[in-house]
Amino acid sequence: MITQVAFKPEQITYLKVVQWKTYQALLYDLAEDSSKKLAYDRGFLEIMTPLPEHEAYKVFLGRLVWTTTEVLGLEVASFGSTTLSRENLQRGIEPDECFYIQNEALVRGKTSFDFTVDPVPDLAIEVDITSSSLNRLGIYAALEVAEVWRFNGEILLIYCLKDGAYEVQERSQVLPILSKDIILDFLKRRGEMGENALLREFRQWLQNQ
Repeated sequence: MITQVAFKPEQITYLKVVQWKTYQALLYDLAEDSSKKLAYDRGFLEIMTPLPEHEAYKVFLGRLVWTTTEVLGLEVASFGSTTLSRENLQRGIEPDECFYIQNEALVRGKTSFDFTVDPVPDLAIEVDITSSSLNRLGIYAALEVAEVWRFNGEILLIYCLKDGAYEVQERSQVLPILSKDIILDFLKRRGEMGENALLREFRQWLQNQ
């Protein structure tokens, strides 16, 4: 039997005692609905409807990653909110953005994945404005995503995986040129100027390093 508790109506729905096959069926049914994001952890399912604020931050963070890789001459493959899941772990999640950078060559041209054999993305971005009820970091750690950036609208934390658990770091390991403070500085200046103008300034900063 499924029991349901709603947190912040029309933003988060939390379901208990959900079977894996039910989670997979919901993923299929909502595949074309970009307004819903699912996370699953051993019987617990969360369905989130992102707010406009959430979407603005996640897109801008993704643009920072794209710009950094371009300026540094690195290849990158973006898979957006692609579902990362493994039945044997009974866990699954849809990041706000995810990127292959170190492992880009291993997935170049791929359109389907089996994460028991294929690498997971090197970097995932999580914008957590509404306070998720699931342990989303625990899901990422189980899936062995090397790095997660998590932003709650005020604070940015960089989590790097070490020995199966995340440690908070001051600097990205996937893109070492970027520190937490630099990323946060550009994030907080989004409302001061147009995004393209801000990204031109960010590009100039990268080129000066």
